[in-house]
Parts: sequence; C-alpha cells; structure tokens
Amino acid sequence: MSVELRHLRYFVAVAEECHFTRAANRLRIAQPALSRQIRDLEDELGCTLLDRQARNLTLTASGEALLKEARKLLGETERLKEVAQRAANGQTGYIAVGYVSWIAPKF
Repeated sequence: MSVELRHLRYFVAVAEECHFTRAANRLRIAQPALSRQIRDLEDELGCTLLDRQARNLTLTASGEALLKEARKLLGETERLKEVAQRAANGQTGYIAVGYVSWIAPKF
C-alpha cells in the first residue's frame, strides 16, 4: 500500500473538523470508511496522527507535521490540474518580443 491523495484529503478534513462524523459528512462518505482510511494512513506511515481521547480529537506532533505538508501537496495537485487544463485549451506557451534599437525612437 502507498499514501494516496485521497488519504491526505481525508486526513486534512478530519484535522480541520476535529471530528470524524463532521469530516465524513463534508467528504460525503460513511464515517466508518473514513475512520478505516485514516487508520490505513497511520499504518502506512508507521505513526499515530490523531490522539483519540474520548470525544476529543487532537493532532499528534506527527499529525501536525503531516497536515502542513499535506496542505502544500494538495495545493500543488490543484495547480497541476489547472496547468493541464490550460494546456488542453491552448493557453500555454510564450511570446518573445524583440526590437532593433536603431529603429526604435530615442527619447
């Protein structure tokens, strides 16, 4: 198994909501499935990301570090989509403009 973007999206939602049920509603998935995905992510990374104290969900130090990097990575994936869409629409490339100095008026 490897870390997938959806795992990171799910983790960010849980971290921002500090609540599995609210995060599941936000993501439009079942809460047990979300919990399982977060456990899978923790297993893959080999560390605990969330401190699950009775009704109080907080991030561990590992969770805080991952949240910061996950937000960056997810932002970059959005940028990648925009770049690909611009290329598909022919909105990429560059224009080089040059001039010959002896033709241009001198001020």
